Amino acid sequence: MADKLSFAKDIRPMFTDIDVKHMMHAFDLSKLEDVKEHAFAIYAAVSQGTMPPPGTGEQWSKEMVAKFKEWEKQGFPP
Repeated sequence: MADKLSFAKDIRPMFTDIDVKHMMHAFDLSKLEDVKEHAFAIYAAVSQGTMPPPGTGEQWSKEMVAKFKEWEKQGFPP
């Protein structure tokens, strides 16, 4: 079984301040409820490499994408 993940410890740190600022017009990547609500779209974007946008930061590694998906499978623990 995978280790218990949390938004505060594991997921929030994967979003840079630039990511948060860039997406603020749509939702707040620094808030658990917003990330839960938009998890499907976030996962699609990071797994396809369209987030973060080119020139704004490093793309997520396969490990980061897998961690996000595992956090979702675990029920989005805070």
